[in-house]
Amino acid sequence: MAIDPALAEILVCPLSKASLKEVDGALVSTDPETRMRYRIEGAIPVMLVEEAERMPMDEWKEAMARG
Repeated sequence: MAIDPALAEILVCPLSKASLKEVDGALVSTDPETRMRYRIEGAIPVMLVEEAERMPMDEWKEAMARG
């Protein structure tokens, strides 16, 4: 489920402070060093580093290429 666009504009990755991109029902950090993915539950992003997943580089690159 997508999150509110106004909320998406102000959220940043809590680890790197990089902007986020919504990809396949999750928010993905645009920082290539951390490559964190935060899940969205019921239109609410779970922005806890402990709950996030570090994406493999190839998967992150593919996510960043999506429009």
